[in-house]
Amino acid sequence: MEVKIGIQQAARELVVETDAEADTVEKQVAAALEDGSALALTDTKGRRILVPGAKIAYVEIGGGVAGHVGFLRS
Repeated sequence: MEVKIGIQQAARELVVETDAEADTVEKQVAAALEDGSALALTDTKGRRILVPGAKIAYVEIGGGVAGHVGFLRS
């Protein structure tokens, strides 16, 4: 699942592809916004991304993998 995070005073948004469920990500975002703690997400390659909750402008949860190229095996 794709998660787009807009960060205050940053020209570009942060795009993270994660295996986490939408409900889980939403709860993590809500907690970070509520108390200003860091939003911690793990991407599909196992990297950990931390975003300060006080600097989050918006979060878009959902969507697929943009530009994913592959072949189907039958």
